[in-house]
Amino acid sequence: MSAAVPLVALVGNPNTGKTTLFNRLTGQNERVGNYPGVTVERRVGRATRGGFDVLDVPGAYSLSARSAEEQVAIEAVLGIDGNPRPDLVVVVLDATQLVRNLYLAGQLAELGLPLLAVVNFLDETGGRPPDLAALGALLGGVPVVATSGRSGEGLDALQRGIVEALARPTRGRFAPAYPDALRADAAALAAALPAAWAGPPAEAVALWAYTSIDEDDELMEIPAALRQAVLACRAAALAARRDPDAEIIGARYAVLDAAAPGLLPPAPARSLTERVDAVLLHPVGGFLAFLAIMLTLFQALFSGADPLIQVIEAAVGAVGDGVAALLPAGFVQDLLVEGVIGGVGNVVVFLPQILLLFLFIGLLEDSGYMARAAYLMDRVMRGLGLHGRAFVPLLSGFACAVPAIMATRTMERQRDRLLTMLVVPLMTCSARLPVYTLIIASLFPPAEDAGGWPVQGLLMMALYLFSVVVALLAAAVLGRTVLKGPRVPLLLELPPYRVPLLRTTLRLMRLRAGEFLKEAGTVILACTVLMWALLKYPALPPPADYDTLPAASQAAFDAARLEHSAAGRVGKAIEPAIAPLGFDWKIGVGVIGAFAAREVFVSTMGLVYGMGGDVDEASTPLRDRIRAERRPDGTPVYTPLSGLSLLVFFALACQCMSTLAVLKRETRSWRWPAFLFVYMTALAWVCSFLVYQGGRLLGLG
Repeated sequence: MSAAVPLVALVGNPNTGKTTLFNRLTGQNERVGNYPGVTVERRVGRATRGGFDVLDVPGAYSLSARSAEEQVAIEAVLGIDGNPRPDLVVVVLDATQLVRNLYLAGQLAELGLPLLAVVNFLDETGGRPPDLAALGALLGGVPVVATSGRSGEGLDALQRGIVEALARPTRGRFAPAYPDALRADAAALAAALPAAWAGPPAEAVALWAYTSIDEDDELMEIPAALRQAVLACRAAALAARRDPDAEIIGARYAVLDAAAPGLLPPAPARSLTERVDAVLLHPVGGFLAFLAIMLTLFQALFSGADPLIQVIEAAVGAVGDGVAALLPAGFVQDLLVEGVIGGVGNVVVFLPQILLLFLFIGLLEDSGYMARAAYLMDRVMRGLGLHGRAFVPLLSGFACAVPAIMATRTMERQRDRLLTMLVVPLMTCSARLPVYTLIIASLFPPAEDAGGWPVQGLLMMALYLFSVVVALLAAAVLGRTVLKGPRVPLLLELPPYRVPLLRTTLRLMRLRAGEFLKEAGTVILACTVLMWALLKYPALPPPADYDTLPAASQAAFDAARLEHSAAGRVGKAIEPAIAPLGFDWKIGVGVIGAFAAREVFVSTMGLVYGMGGDVDEASTPLRDRIRAERRPDGTPVYTPLSGLSLLVFFALACQCMSTLAVLKRETRSWRWPAFLFVYMTALAWVCSFLVYQGGRLLGLG
């Protein structure tokens, strides 16, 4: 970044539309890196107009911090510890949650920073906009701009306001009436501040240290003298029966509460959001509504995606047939048709369901409903000793465990982060979706129903709920044994309901589709080709009269050839361990391949049931081949009971090397990845055993 280019830092609470404004200002022309000293993502973009750079600071409710990741905000706005000093701080405020948002704005003004306030979501105030002049006066006369980031209204005024504020900066002022004892503590702490932190008012920085440093914080590069001074002041305050945190927060909110009537018009008796929440947050009605929404979502994954899946299946089969017709029989034809097209194609066919899943999740999150789901789940999580903030990583786990584990960095305590990281991989990630879809579509036809309810949607919803229940139970056990610790209350924002922004959701779908196809073209392709080779070699030469043998004799030789291969031998070797789960050696080969990436199970099954047959058989959709698979005695290999056992195994087993790698990086030890792999695999085997053997005892299979 050139020193001649002004730097503007965008700061705000979560869900204030800050990142939407960042995207509009920069046209998503961004550079992504990490903040100095931590792995938190740092996004900087050049504004499309005005000639300044924009820094998107991670969302924060206040500048107080207890973890290294939370320390990012204060260091970014002050420009210390390797961060460039911003020329202007733009604080983004939600017009519908103004008083709460102003707590952070007051802290920024208290630090005397060059400030510009942006009141966003002006279109959601119901014709009751806040008094912008009174708001600017509260923060010391700083300029205030009103916008609607979703529609782009006010964006030109914001760009002009930034340029003018850069030319003639106005430093914020905010002066709560702190108690004398607290001011004396702040003066003592100010004397211990390092010289590198000079610039902002010493009292404001000292109060930041007072609310952030304690015996359990994980802040980095805090001078020893300052830490000792804070701990000494805290001990003296405790001896005097004072609560310095309550004194600081109370004094600030006293100013905000007194100013609130002049900032906002009188509120209506009951808003639409409150009326809807009366139903969706009800202890009984809320859970029933949640289950109805989830059932609709998962049934749509089948009914909505199936036509596109059939089109892609037909296209993959046609490509395979075309390549087979163009190339002479031999190694290259087998590799391309069976290994590349057949293997990877059997995974790519599930792209429509991946896209639909993220479409629904994006719409629910954008509408504000996901925060309500978090509130409902907290009632359960709280009783199991799991931190309320764990819901966000757990929810992210429905997409992928890797970013979900990284999302635990925002949690204050190492114990809570580690506990959440150990249960996040139990959540049903999108990589499991192709496996679930394959088994459910193969063994539970759409014509079946359960009391009038579609069995496919019910089963898919049950698997997702099963993963949540098991994750919460695992957290309860681990939190009371391996990782004991006290409970921490939940701080959760419930934003107002909003019409989802389709552009943002479509962008999320595009990104996820790109990630899925990239993995299909790299990791899954490599694993599939390797598995093809292991299923192909060592080769068993066919008899000279193979082409004239009856179909039954050819099928018997093809089965023997698979068993003779390296993968077949491994599968036969582990068959005694997986037979009690209802799995044969072919499923065992697929399970082994899936430990690299879960989707590899689908491509491996495509290879296992596609190799050795004729071209027409190989081009048959995989779910039809699985449904038709028979044992020598004519009984089906796959039954609904064995399929359910397989679904349970995949729901619980740790089959993702990337998850283990990121857990090792986050914990800086192989101890916890090894523990995760062992406990999840053992849990998967035991639960799958109970399902299959219990079902047999009940006469279900």
